[in-house]
Amino acid sequence: MELVTVDIGGTHARFTIATLGDDGAIVLGEPATLKTNEHASFETAWEHFAEISGRALPRAVALAVAGPVGGELIRFTNNPWVILPDQLPERLGVDKVTIVNDFGAVGHAVARAGDEYFQHLTGPDVALPTSGTITIVGPGTGLGVAHVWRDGNGFYHVQATEGGHLDFAPLDAVEDAILARLRQRHRRVSVERVVSGPAIVDIYETLAALEQRPVLHTDDRTIWTRGTAGEDTLMAAAIDRFCLSLGSAAGDLALAQGGSAVVIAGGLGLRIKDTILSSGFADRFRAKGRFESLMASLPVKLITHPQPGLLGAAAAFQKEHA
Repeated sequence: MELVTVDIGGTHARFTIATLGDDGAIVLGEPATLKTNEHASFETAWEHFAEISGRALPRAVALAVAGPVGGELIRFTNNPWVILPDQLPERLGVDKVTIVNDFGAVGHAVARAGDEYFQHLTGPDVALPTSGTITIVGPGTGLGVAHVWRDGNGFYHVQATEGGHLDFAPLDAVEDAILARLRQRHRRVSVERVVSGPAIVDIYETLAALEQRPVLHTDDRTIWTRGTAGEDTLMAAAIDRFCLSLGSAAGDLALAQGGSAVVIAGGLGLRIKDTILSSGFADRFRAKGRFESLMASLPVKLITHPQPGLLGAAAAFQKEHA
């Protein structure tokens, strides 16, 4: 069967038509990326996608949305759309609807993507286990956290969590300084205040203060761009420091979830994968005291699938309706 699969974020909504094979295989069509600020609503974006497709759309849809699901309406932080799930069948002309949180969709993608879509980062260079828990950590606008449990016989269950809001735990004097800086603005400092895309600004400004340099007030996009390109040594150092904290957080979450493997997800991870590999990420991931040998036994991967949100939404639909 065919369905429309949509991944809606703050800035972009990605649409494609997916085909679910009788053998369970999922094949994604060519995605169309639409800007949310150029469409008054999800329904008008849907109509635009229909025009692009040049055909009648399938009467089934799977949505991955950047926000909480399960209520009577869905609002987005960075775009003006409002989705009323109960009204989607009538408004879109569909018969079946599946809606999942965007990081829940990533969990489905991790469960379904082939081994070729995972790059080894640290630990044993083996395939992801077919049984047990896989911890998923995704730094982006915030810090997404989920896990996938597999029973060893093909069944899996995805659980999205709010693990990004655990307390940040500094491990050295530099992270003590980062925490002290953040405590000036936040009564409680969660790990996503340090391990997320926007957090690179506070890391960079802390390093500048420690070196008694003038603080160049800039945005996170500039730091990521200039730091990864090696155009600014302090910005590059901030990204290295980010990788240390990401390693610590990923290890903490694997311990908390009983993970037998870890997957780093999201566009930011892909962007800095070379830095992750050359940084102290692996050492920090393992640095769990009495559990260091356990942590060293866990494979850690980076998911490289080009559209994990679309794949995961289609997989969630298949799991619910097939």
